[in-house]
Amino acid sequence: MMQRFKAALLQRRNNLHIHSLRFLNQFHTRNLCSLPDTAITDELDNQVLVEGKAWSRTAILNRPSVLNCLSTAMGARLQKLYTSWENNPDIGFVAMKVALLNGITMGGGAGVSIPGMFRVATDKTVFATPETLIGFHPDAGASFFLSHLPGHLGEYLGLTGQKLNGAEMISCGLATHYAHSSKLDLIEEQLGKLDTDDPSVIETSLEKCSDLVYLDNISVLHRIEILDKCFSHDTVEEIIDALESETSKTNDAWCISTLRRLKEASPLGLKVSLKSIREGRFQTLDQCLIREYRMSLQGISNQVSRDFCEGVRARMVDKDLAPKWNPPSLEQVSKDMVEHYFSPLSKSEPDLELPTELREAFT
Repeated sequence: MMQRFKAALLQRRNNLHIHSLRFLNQFHTRNLCSLPDTAITDELDNQVLVEGKAWSRTAILNRPSVLNCLSTAMGARLQKLYTSWENNPDIGFVAMKVALLNGITMGGGAGVSIPGMFRVATDKTVFATPETLIGFHPDAGASFFLSHLPGHLGEYLGLTGQKLNGAEMISCGLATHYAHSSKLDLIEEQLGKLDTDDPSVIETSLEKCSDLVYLDNISVLHRIEILDKCFSHDTVEEIIDALESETSKTNDAWCISTLRRLKEASPLGLKVSLKSIREGRFQTLDQCLIREYRMSLQGISNQVSRDFCEGVRARMVDKDLAPKWNPPSLEQVSKDMVEHYFSPLSKSEPDLELPTELREAFT
């Protein structure tokens, strides 16, 4: 999971994190409400831990076995915590970090973490994007941030489910600072001593502990030219054709690997994800959250396809890595099928409501 620190509440007016969490809280609330009150309390407390300092608070995502993917319980707990911290004049800033799995930090919940003012990546950080390998997996605000990465890196990450390390996160702007993991305790200690919410003071403190970092020779960011060339096409079919053309000319290992991942993915998921990322380039974060909420509901409704459930089964339950996609090919995915994922589930299912009056717009 991705190790992340953030000054989420440096500007008291900015409740971006809270409205991202309300997206999660509205999603599957029925499941949470079906649990006994005591079970809900225990689940909330265990999945998000809290560390307190004199002038700061740290929320710790504590589901390392599932890569700290945000659950409804975590969203509800974070919303409750952030609201109380927002209203506490004695708390200058808030940080977030994650529990480790085998010493690695991986990113989940992009909509909660990435809008933070400061984001610290380390040598053990991995940023994981939504994967079309399990159907499609829209995440809160994912298309907004993927859409604003350099070139067509967003399409590449969104369609292949590939990951970025800490150095790559710095290079493309997903992280603001980089520090070796051995310095994390020092960073926490220094931040915990601050008695101000002045961003410049926090920035100075982080810079004192930051390290210079360079991209590995094998980083995909060194291939941004060929990546842009292939992933700039209008359709998934054209993207695959471009990669096949490059592969035939160069026998390049990256092209071969990328092609393999695309061909393993859900055809419907690929087309839905590409449309989502492309629309994100021309929408505000609020619009992206509303659209992705619709996509999430449509994905689990199974009205068009069971690809999301089938992908979860093949990757996470039976782990046979042999999903049976429906439709099974790109050619069989109609425009109407794709468009269906961007429409409200039904007249009785309300759209996502965001507390826009409580904060400044994040565009």
